[in-house]
Amino acid sequence: MTTELPTVVETGRFRAPVVTPQALAWHNGALWVGSRDEKRVCGINVQNGEVIEEKLAPGIPWAAVSTGNELRFTIGEGSEDDRYMWTYIPGSGFSDRGRFAFPDFTGSYLSYDGAKLHLSQWYKKRILKLEPNGEIVGEIPVEAEISGHVFANGRLYVLRGTEQNGESWTIAEVNSSKNSTEIRDLAVVPFACRSLTFDGTNFWSNYRAASETISFSLPR
Repeated sequence: MTTELPTVVETGRFRAPVVTPQALAWHNGALWVGSRDEKRVCGINVQNGEVIEEKLAPGIPWAAVSTGNELRFTIGEGSEDDRYMWTYIPGSGFSDRGRFAFPDFTGSYLSYDGAKLHLSQWYKKRILKLEPNGEIVGEIPVEAEISGHVFANGRLYVLRGTEQNGESWTIAEVNSSKNSTEIRDLAVVPFACRSLTFDGTNFWSNYRAASETISFSLPR
C-alpha cells in the first residue's frame, strides 16, 4: 500500500515561466521545460530563475530528455496529437533530423541510459527501448500508468500510479533483465507529477496543474 511508504523530501520549487509545464529535462546545468498549452520550450537557470533560451515547439512538447549534446522531445502533431520524436539543439532550436513516428503514434515520457532511448506509453503501462530510428528492441512492463522516468546513477526510476480519483503517484526503482522485471516503490509523490529528470543530486518534476516545478530527494 502506498500509504505505508514515506513521502519524498521536497528540496525546492519555483513558478514555471510557462503555463501547464509538461516536458522536463536537465541538460548541461540547466532545466528545460515545455508548456503543454503554449507549445513553448524554455531553458532555465535554476539558480536565479532566468530564462536563458525560449523557442516555439512544432507541436505539443509532451516530454524531453538529454542525450548528451542535444535534447530529444516527444512532440504531439496535428489535430490527432500524433506523437513523434524531434531533436532540439540548444542555441539553434528544433530540428526534424532523426524525426520518427512512435509506435501507433502513441507515447509520452522519455529517458536515456547512455545508449538507448526509452519511451513510455501511458495506457499500455510499459516502457519501450528504442533504437535511434525508432525500432523497438525491448519492453519493460510497469503495471501502472507512467507519468515520468529517468536514469539516475545507473538506475531507472519511474513515476507510476493513476490520475484517477484525485491522482496517486509513487516513485519506484526498476530492475530489469532479459528474464524478469522487478519494480520497488520507494516513496509517495504528494502532487500530480508530470515528467521526471535528475540533476545529479535531486529529482525534478512538474506540478502541471499549479504551473510549478518541484525538486525532491528520496527519503533516507
